[in-house]
Amino acid sequence: MNTEKVDVLVIGAGPSGTVAAAIIKKAGFTVKIVEKLNFPRFVIGESLLPRCMEALTEAGFVDAVKEKGFQQKFGAKFVKNGKICDYFFADQFTPGWNWTWQVPRAEFDKTLADTAEKMGVPVCYETTVTGIEFNGSDSVTTVEDKNGSKAQISARFIVDGSGYGRVIPRLFNLDKPSTQPPRKALFVHTNDKKRSMDDEPNRITIVVHAPGVWIWIIPFSNGITSLGFVGHPEFFKQYGGDNETQLRALIASQPYLSERFKDVEFMFEARVLESWSTTTNKFYGEGFVLTGNVTEFLDPIFSSGVTLATVSSQTAARLVVRKLNGETIDWEKEYMEPVMQGVDTFRAYVEAWYDGTLDTIFFADNPVQEIKNKICSVLAGYVWDMNNDFVKNARSAVNKLAKTIEMRDKFNATQVN
Repeated sequence: MNTEKVDVLVIGAGPSGTVAAAIIKKAGFTVKIVEKLNFPRFVIGESLLPRCMEALTEAGFVDAVKEKGFQQKFGAKFVKNGKICDYFFADQFTPGWNWTWQVPRAEFDKTLADTAEKMGVPVCYETTVTGIEFNGSDSVTTVEDKNGSKAQISARFIVDGSGYGRVIPRLFNLDKPSTQPPRKALFVHTNDKKRSMDDEPNRITIVVHAPGVWIWIIPFSNGITSLGFVGHPEFFKQYGGDNETQLRALIASQPYLSERFKDVEFMFEARVLESWSTTTNKFYGEGFVLTGNVTEFLDPIFSSGVTLATVSSQTAARLVVRKLNGETIDWEKEYMEPVMQGVDTFRAYVEAWYDGTLDTIFFADNPVQEIKNKICSVLAGYVWDMNNDFVKNARSAVNKLAKTIEMRDKFNATQVN
């Protein structure tokens, strides 16, 4: 069997894998990417956050993405029963990027992978990892291509950015159940001819449809808009028929959507994604590191997926470079803890979203701008800024704020009466 030698094997050609591969390649090491699927391929996670721009910049991808003319994104709009709460990234508390993109992921991911190839990183598509043997930090990985031909790749280190494929966790039984409740998404791309150019498309819109049920509206620069409903699986059972019938009934039932998306053309058959939350015992081991959704995927609300994927791979790549240069790395302190800091902050906001705490904050009258700016930083992906008390003490800070708003509103109501 043919054996190829590289410094680093990267599993997965999505944003996590390509960011890591590019950074390691730029440091002077040989890198190879293997990817189970053929690109371009469809995936959700289409609304990016400004923090991921730092990782894309370090990887050398920003110019190539700019050339694609993707829709620029400057904030997020939340809607509930006619009330609107806008967050603009230019107002965020944390210094950094104040814009990003909304992207059809098939084209975006292919752009990153193509750019990595131009940098000298070979990408082998339709190639499945069937086994890995470690000898210390060195490894031999067996792969099989679409024709059934097998080969081996000898590497000094492995970065697993395989996303939902979860290659190393599954091969070595590292998976464990997530603490997140099961949720379901029913979604489609639409030919959005009734889009208002005054109000959109420069940000994502999130609509509160019912308790625990929300809608994403993500306009792209090509006139297509991604539209999806997210909620507990039980919620969808009240709507009969196939996926398209259910989705059109949901659209008709939502006043904010009903006119704009009435009889809209679906660009593909409505799709379902559910039970996506999962995690693993350890984000690293001797000879490997897990990045992106291989570590933990929380929920599509707040668009955290690509940010956690790119920032974790950016961090991992820097550590891999240092390790290959002979340094001793404290993976727990330098990787696991920072990644979990970001995951835990986003988790606090995900939980506060579904239990209604953030409803109280987002749709409150007369918000304090300084506090809103700090929350805006979280929504921009700056969940590692420990100078922001809405990051450092995320759950307690939002709970305290919501209770203060409720007490204020109750007091004001008694004064009026």
